[in-house]
Amino acid sequence: MGCVDEKPINITMPYLMDKVRDEPSAYLFLEKMRWQGRPFCPHCHGENVVYLNPLNGHSRLTRTGNTSQRRVWKCRDCVKQFSVLTGTIFHGSKIAVRTWIFVVFEMCTSKNGVAAREIERKYGITNKTAWHMLHRIREAMKNGGVDEMLGGPGHVIVADETFIGGSLKRMNAGTRRKAEAVQKVIPHGAKLGGPSWNKVAVLSLIDTTTGQVRSKVVADVTGATLRKAVAEQVHMESSILHTDEAKAYRAIGREFAAHETVNHAEDIYVRKLAGKIVTSNQAENFFSQLKRSLDGTHHHVSKKHLFRYLAEFDYRYSTRDESDTSRFVRLLGMVAGVRLSYRPLAAG
Repeated sequence: MGCVDEKPINITMPYLMDKVRDEPSAYLFLEKMRWQGRPFCPHCHGENVVYLNPLNGHSRLTRTGNTSQRRVWKCRDCVKQFSVLTGTIFHGSKIAVRTWIFVVFEMCTSKNGVAAREIERKYGITNKTAWHMLHRIREAMKNGGVDEMLGGPGHVIVADETFIGGSLKRMNAGTRRKAEAVQKVIPHGAKLGGPSWNKVAVLSLIDTTTGQVRSKVVADVTGATLRKAVAEQVHMESSILHTDEAKAYRAIGREFAAHETVNHAEDIYVRKLAGKIVTSNQAENFFSQLKRSLDGTHHHVSKKHLFRYLAEFDYRYSTRDESDTSRFVRLLGMVAGVRLSYRPLAAG
Protein backbone atom coordinates (compact mmCIF):
# COMPACT_ATOMS: atom_id res chain seq x y z
CA MET A 1 0.00 0.00 0.00
CA GLY A 2 1.24 3.48 -0.85
CA CYS A 3 3.44 2.17 -3.64
CA VAL A 4 3.30 4.22 -6.83
CA ASP A 5 6.57 3.11 -8.39
CA GLU A 6 8.42 -0.05 -7.42
CA LYS A 7 9.20 0.89 -3.84
CA PRO A 8 7.15 2.36 -0.98
CA ILE A 9 6.93 6.11 -0.97
CA ASN A 10 6.01 8.85 1.45
CA ILE A 11 3.22 10.90 -0.11
CA THR A 12 3.36 14.56 0.85
CA MET A 13 1.88 17.68 -0.73
CA PRO A 14 5.18 18.57 -2.51
CA TYR A 15 5.31 15.00 -3.83
CA LEU A 16 1.75 15.29 -5.18
CA MET A 17 2.47 18.66 -6.77
CA ASP A 18 5.45 17.13 -8.55
CA LYS A 19 3.72 13.91 -9.66
CA VAL A 20 0.26 15.34 -10.40
CA ARG A 21 1.04 18.35 -12.57
CA ASP A 22 -1.87 18.14 -15.02
CA GLU A 23 -4.97 16.07 -15.83
CA PRO A 24 -3.20 13.22 -17.69
CA SER A 25 -0.78 12.71 -14.81
CA ALA A 26 -3.69 12.96 -12.34
CA TYR A 27 -5.50 10.12 -14.12
CA LEU A 28 -2.32 8.02 -14.17
CA PHE A 29 -1.71 8.65 -10.47
CA LEU A 30 -5.28 7.75 -9.52
CA GLU A 31 -5.15 4.58 -11.62
CA LYS A 32 -1.97 3.46 -9.88
CA MET A 33 -3.41 4.23 -6.43
CA ARG A 34 -6.77 2.52 -7.02
CA TRP A 35 -5.85 -0.36 -9.30
CA GLN A 36 -2.28 -1.07 -8.14
CA GLY A 37 -1.31 -2.00 -11.70
CA ARG A 38 -4.35 -4.25 -12.30
CA PRO A 39 -7.14 -2.24 -13.99
CA PHE A 40 -10.60 -3.81 -13.82
CA CYS A 41 -14.06 -3.03 -15.17
CA PRO A 42 -16.37 -1.37 -12.61
CA HIS A 43 -19.40 -2.81 -14.44
CA CYS A 44 -18.62 -6.54 -14.48
CA HIS A 45 -15.42 -6.50 -12.34
CA GLY A 46 -13.53 -8.31 -15.07
CA GLU A 47 -9.83 -7.71 -15.72
CA ASN A 48 -9.94 -8.37 -19.47
CA VAL A 49 -9.69 -4.67 -20.32
CA VAL A 50 -7.82 -2.56 -22.85
CA TYR A 51 -6.90 1.13 -22.92
CA LEU A 52 -8.40 3.16 -25.78
CA ASN A 53 -5.77 5.50 -27.18
CA PRO A 54 -7.08 8.92 -28.36
CA LEU A 55 -6.97 9.40 -32.12
CA ASN A 56 -4.61 12.38 -31.79
CA GLY A 57 -2.55 10.66 -29.09
CA HIS A 58 -3.24 12.98 -26.17
CA SER A 59 -6.91 14.09 -25.97
CA ARG A 60 -10.38 13.16 -27.14
CA LEU A 61 -13.58 15.02 -28.03
CA THR A 62 -16.67 14.80 -25.82
CA ARG A 63 -20.21 14.58 -27.18
CA THR A 64 -20.50 18.36 -26.82
CA GLY A 65 -17.38 18.94 -28.91
CA ASN A 66 -15.10 19.93 -26.03
CA THR A 67 -11.60 18.55 -25.57
CA SER A 68 -11.06 16.08 -22.74
CA GLN A 69 -7.92 14.41 -21.39
CA ARG A 70 -9.92 11.65 -19.73
CA ARG A 71 -8.30 8.21 -19.96
CA VAL A 72 -10.88 5.75 -21.28
CA TRP A 73 -10.76 1.95 -21.03
CA LYS A 74 -12.93 -0.75 -22.57
CA CYS A 75 -13.93 -4.11 -21.13
CA ARG A 76 -13.70 -6.98 -23.62
CA ASP A 77 -16.20 -9.05 -21.63
CA CYS A 78 -19.14 -6.64 -21.19
CA VAL A 79 -17.99 -4.31 -24.01
CA LYS A 80 -18.55 -1.21 -21.83
CA GLN A 81 -16.26 1.79 -21.61
CA PHE A 82 -15.11 3.24 -18.30
CA SER A 83 -12.45 5.30 -16.56
CA VAL A 84 -10.91 5.23 -13.12
CA LEU A 85 -13.66 7.67 -12.04
CA THR A 86 -16.61 5.46 -13.05
CA GLY A 87 -18.81 4.43 -10.14
CA THR A 88 -16.84 6.40 -7.54
CA ILE A 89 -17.34 9.62 -5.60
CA PHE A 90 -15.64 11.37 -8.54
CA HIS A 91 -18.18 10.06 -11.07
CA GLY A 92 -19.84 12.82 -13.10
CA SER A 93 -17.84 15.59 -11.44
CA LYS A 94 -16.69 18.51 -13.56
CA ILE A 95 -13.96 19.33 -11.05
CA ALA A 96 -10.43 18.56 -12.24
CA VAL A 97 -9.12 15.17 -11.08
CA ARG A 98 -5.98 16.96 -9.91
CA THR A 99 -8.08 19.09 -7.56
CA TRP A 100 -9.90 16.02 -6.26
CA ILE A 101 -6.62 14.29 -5.39
CA PHE A 102 -5.32 17.31 -3.47
CA VAL A 103 -8.57 17.76 -1.51
CA VAL A 104 -8.77 14.06 -0.59
CA PHE A 105 -5.18 14.23 0.64
CA GLU A 106 -5.97 17.29 2.78
CA MET A 107 -8.99 15.54 4.29
CA CYS A 108 -6.85 12.55 5.23
CA THR A 109 -3.97 14.53 6.74
CA SER A 110 -5.72 17.45 8.48
CA LYS A 111 -6.28 16.40 12.08
CA ASN A 112 -8.84 19.15 12.66
CA GLY A 113 -10.63 18.71 9.33
CA VAL A 114 -10.95 21.13 6.43
CA ALA A 115 -13.68 23.75 6.02
CA ALA A 116 -15.50 24.21 2.72
CA ARG A 117 -14.62 27.91 2.75
CA GLU A 118 -10.93 27.02 2.91
CA ILE A 119 -11.24 24.68 -0.09
CA GLU A 120 -13.14 27.41 -1.93
CA ARG A 121 -10.32 29.92 -1.45
CA LYS A 122 -7.40 27.56 -2.09
CA TYR A 123 -8.70 25.90 -5.25
CA GLY A 124 -10.77 28.67 -6.81
CA ILE A 125 -14.14 26.88 -6.78
CA THR A 126 -17.54 27.93 -5.45
CA ASN A 127 -18.54 27.28 -1.85
CA LYS A 128 -21.36 24.95 -2.93
CA THR A 129 -18.93 22.89 -5.00
CA ALA A 130 -16.42 22.70 -2.14
CA TRP A 131 -19.16 21.74 0.32
CA HIS A 132 -20.41 19.00 -2.02
CA MET A 133 -16.88 17.68 -2.60
CA LEU A 134 -16.14 17.37 1.11
CA HIS A 135 -19.41 15.57 1.80
CA ARG A 136 -18.72 13.11 -1.01
CA ILE A 137 -15.35 12.36 0.56
CA ARG A 138 -17.03 11.93 3.96
CA GLU A 139 -19.45 9.51 2.32
CA ALA A 140 -16.48 7.37 1.27
CA MET A 141 -15.08 7.58 4.81
CA LYS A 142 -18.44 6.45 6.19
CA ASN A 143 -18.54 3.58 3.70
CA GLY A 144 -15.32 2.02 4.96
CA GLY A 145 -15.39 -0.73 7.56
CA VAL A 146 -19.05 -0.39 8.54
CA ASP A 147 -19.80 -4.02 7.68
CA GLU A 148 -17.62 -5.33 10.50
CA MET A 149 -18.96 -5.36 14.03
CA LEU A 150 -16.89 -4.11 16.93
CA GLY A 151 -15.87 -6.31 19.82
CA GLY A 152 -15.23 -9.99 20.23
CA PRO A 153 -13.71 -12.35 22.81
CA GLY A 154 -11.50 -10.32 25.14
CA HIS A 155 -12.21 -7.01 23.38
CA VAL A 156 -12.91 -3.96 25.55
CA ILE A 157 -15.60 -1.58 24.32
CA VAL A 158 -15.60 1.94 25.74
CA ALA A 159 -19.00 3.62 25.45
CA ASP A 160 -19.80 7.23 26.25
CA GLU A 161 -22.08 9.99 25.05
CA THR A 162 -21.70 13.73 24.59
CA PHE A 163 -23.79 16.66 23.41
CA ILE A 164 -23.01 18.86 20.41
CA GLY A 165 -24.48 22.36 20.28
CA GLY A 166 -24.31 25.92 21.50
CA SER A 167 -24.66 27.26 25.02
CA LEU A 168 -27.49 29.60 26.02
CA LYS A 169 -25.14 32.01 27.78
CA ARG A 170 -23.13 32.48 24.56
CA MET A 171 -26.14 33.33 22.37
CA ASN A 172 -27.10 36.85 21.36
CA ALA A 173 -30.15 38.41 22.98
CA GLY A 174 -32.61 37.58 20.18
CA THR A 175 -31.59 33.93 19.91
CA ARG A 176 -31.56 33.58 23.69
CA ARG A 177 -35.15 34.83 23.95
CA LYS A 178 -36.29 32.24 21.40
CA ALA A 179 -34.41 29.52 23.28
CA GLU A 180 -35.94 30.52 26.59
CA ALA A 181 -39.40 30.45 25.01
CA VAL A 182 -38.80 26.88 23.84
CA GLN A 183 -37.49 25.83 27.24
CA LYS A 184 -40.65 27.10 28.91
CA VAL A 185 -42.58 24.55 26.86
CA ILE A 186 -39.97 21.78 27.28
CA PRO A 187 -38.09 22.49 30.53
CA HIS A 188 -34.33 21.92 30.22
CA GLY A 189 -34.90 20.11 26.92
CA ALA A 190 -34.94 16.79 28.78
CA LYS A 191 -37.34 15.22 26.28
CA LEU A 192 -35.06 16.27 23.44
CA GLY A 193 -32.28 14.06 24.76
CA GLY A 194 -29.86 16.75 25.90
CA PRO A 195 -29.19 19.33 28.61
CA SER A 196 -30.29 22.11 26.29
CA TRP A 197 -33.03 22.53 23.70
CA ASN A 198 -30.65 22.81 20.74
CA LYS A 199 -28.03 20.20 21.61
CA VAL A 200 -27.66 16.88 19.80
CA ALA A 201 -26.74 13.66 21.59
CA VAL A 202 -23.85 11.61 20.14
CA LEU A 203 -22.85 8.11 21.23
CA SER A 204 -19.33 6.85 20.52
CA LEU A 205 -18.14 3.26 20.84
CA ILE A 206 -14.41 2.54 20.85
CA ASP A 207 -12.90 -0.92 20.53
CA THR A 208 -9.65 -0.50 22.47
CA THR A 209 -8.29 -3.75 21.04
CA THR A 210 -8.53 -2.72 17.37
CA GLY A 211 -8.59 1.06 17.87
CA GLN A 212 -11.80 1.40 15.84
CA VAL A 213 -14.44 3.99 16.77
CA ARG A 214 -18.07 4.28 15.69
CA SER A 215 -20.09 7.41 16.44
CA LYS A 216 -23.82 7.82 16.00
CA VAL A 217 -26.32 10.62 16.46
CA VAL A 218 -29.03 9.40 18.87
CA ALA A 219 -32.42 10.85 19.71
CA ASP A 220 -31.76 10.72 23.46
CA VAL A 221 -29.55 9.01 26.01
CA THR A 222 -32.12 6.69 27.54
CA GLY A 223 -31.26 3.04 28.11
CA ALA A 224 -33.49 1.77 25.30
CA THR A 225 -32.04 4.15 22.71
CA LEU A 226 -28.42 3.49 23.69
CA ARG A 227 -29.01 -0.28 23.83
CA LYS A 228 -30.29 -0.31 20.25
CA ALA A 229 -27.32 1.74 19.01
CA VAL A 230 -24.82 -0.49 20.83
CA ALA A 231 -26.42 -3.73 19.61
CA GLU A 232 -26.15 -2.55 15.98
CA GLN A 233 -22.38 -2.13 16.23
CA VAL A 234 -21.02 -4.50 18.90
CA HIS A 235 -20.80 -8.24 19.61
CA MET A 236 -22.15 -7.67 23.09
CA GLU A 237 -22.19 -11.19 24.53
CA SER A 238 -18.44 -11.74 24.08
CA SER A 239 -17.09 -8.23 24.79
CA ILE A 240 -16.26 -6.27 27.94
CA LEU A 241 -17.94 -2.90 28.45
CA HIS A 242 -16.28 0.11 30.10
CA THR A 243 -18.47 3.14 30.92
CA ASP A 244 -19.06 5.78 33.52
CA GLU A 245 -21.75 5.42 36.21
CA ALA A 246 -24.65 6.52 33.97
CA LYS A 247 -27.81 4.55 34.81
CA ALA A 248 -28.59 3.96 31.14
CA TYR A 249 -25.69 1.49 30.87
CA ARG A 250 -26.70 -0.74 33.78
CA ALA A 251 -29.15 -2.89 31.84
CA ILE A 252 -26.95 -2.82 28.74
CA GLY A 253 -23.95 -4.02 30.76
CA ARG A 254 -25.77 -7.21 31.75
CA GLU A 255 -25.74 -8.33 28.11
CA PHE A 256 -21.93 -8.06 27.94
CA ALA A 257 -19.45 -10.62 29.19
CA ALA A 258 -18.50 -8.06 31.87
CA HIS A 259 -19.29 -4.44 32.69
CA GLU A 260 -16.82 -2.23 34.56
CA THR A 261 -17.36 1.43 35.45
CA VAL A 262 -15.56 4.52 36.70
CA ASN A 263 -17.23 7.15 38.86
CA HIS A 264 -16.72 10.57 37.29
CA ALA A 265 -18.89 12.20 39.96
CA GLU A 266 -16.17 11.38 42.48
CA ASP A 267 -13.38 12.42 40.07
CA ILE A 268 -12.38 8.80 39.49
CA TYR A 269 -11.42 8.45 35.83
CA VAL A 270 -9.06 5.47 36.00
CA ARG A 271 -9.03 2.51 38.36
CA LYS A 272 -7.25 -0.82 38.52
CA LEU A 273 -9.24 -4.02 38.71
CA ALA A 274 -7.52 -7.40 38.92
CA GLY A 275 -4.39 -5.96 37.33
CA LYS A 276 -6.32 -4.36 34.47
CA ILE A 277 -7.10 -0.70 33.80
CA VAL A 278 -10.73 0.41 33.76
CA THR A 279 -11.35 3.81 32.13
CA SER A 280 -13.49 5.64 29.58
CA ASN A 281 -10.77 8.19 28.82
CA GLN A 282 -10.48 6.99 25.22
CA ALA A 283 -13.96 8.34 24.53
CA GLU A 284 -13.24 11.55 26.44
CA ASN A 285 -10.13 12.11 24.31
CA PHE A 286 -12.08 11.48 21.11
CA PHE A 287 -14.80 13.94 22.14
CA SER A 288 -12.19 16.54 23.05
CA GLN A 289 -10.66 16.43 19.56
CA LEU A 290 -14.09 16.30 17.90
CA LYS A 291 -15.45 19.36 19.70
CA ARG A 292 -12.30 21.44 19.28
CA SER A 293 -12.32 20.73 15.56
CA LEU A 294 -16.03 21.38 15.04
CA ASP A 295 -15.73 24.66 16.92
CA GLY A 296 -12.42 25.83 15.48
CA THR A 297 -12.66 24.61 11.88
CA HIS A 298 -16.35 24.41 11.00
CA HIS A 299 -17.80 26.74 13.68
CA HIS A 300 -21.32 25.40 13.05
CA VAL A 301 -22.57 21.98 11.94
CA SER A 302 -26.24 21.34 11.25
CA LYS A 303 -27.97 18.47 13.00
CA LYS A 304 -29.00 16.79 9.74
CA HIS A 305 -25.38 16.59 8.49
CA LEU A 306 -23.66 15.93 11.82
CA PHE A 307 -23.45 12.17 11.15
CA ARG A 308 -21.30 12.88 8.08
CA TYR A 309 -18.78 14.87 10.12
CA LEU A 310 -18.77 12.09 12.72
CA ALA A 311 -17.84 9.60 9.96
CA GLU A 312 -14.91 11.82 8.99
CA PHE A 313 -13.52 12.00 12.51
CA ASP A 314 -14.21 8.30 13.08
CA TYR A 315 -12.12 7.46 10.01
CA ARG A 316 -9.14 9.56 11.04
CA TYR A 317 -9.27 8.30 14.65
CA SER A 318 -9.55 4.66 13.55
CA THR A 319 -6.49 5.06 11.29
CA ARG A 320 -4.50 7.27 13.67
CA ASP A 321 -1.69 4.71 13.95
CA GLU A 322 -1.23 4.65 10.17
CA SER A 323 0.90 7.05 8.17
CA ASP A 324 -0.66 9.82 6.09
CA THR A 325 0.30 7.85 2.98
CA SER A 326 -1.44 4.70 4.19
CA ARG A 327 -4.56 6.63 5.26
CA PHE A 328 -4.69 8.40 1.90
CA VAL A 329 -4.25 5.25 -0.19
CA ARG A 330 -6.75 3.39 1.98
CA LEU A 331 -9.40 6.05 1.32
CA LEU A 332 -8.77 5.98 -2.43
CA GLY A 333 -9.55 2.27 -2.23
CA MET A 334 -12.92 3.04 -0.62
CA VAL A 335 -14.31 5.52 -3.17
CA ALA A 336 -16.00 2.92 -5.39
CA GLY A 337 -19.74 2.32 -5.14
CA VAL A 338 -20.32 5.61 -3.33
CA ARG A 339 -22.54 8.20 -5.00
CA LEU A 340 -23.90 11.35 -3.39
CA SER A 341 -25.66 13.83 -5.68
CA TYR A 342 -26.21 17.42 -4.66
CA ARG A 343 -30.01 17.68 -4.52
CA PRO A 344 -30.69 14.94 -1.94
CA LEU A 345 -27.65 16.11 0.02
CA ALA A 346 -28.89 19.70 0.20
CA ALA A 347 -32.37 18.48 1.08
CA GLY A 348 -30.97 16.48 3.99
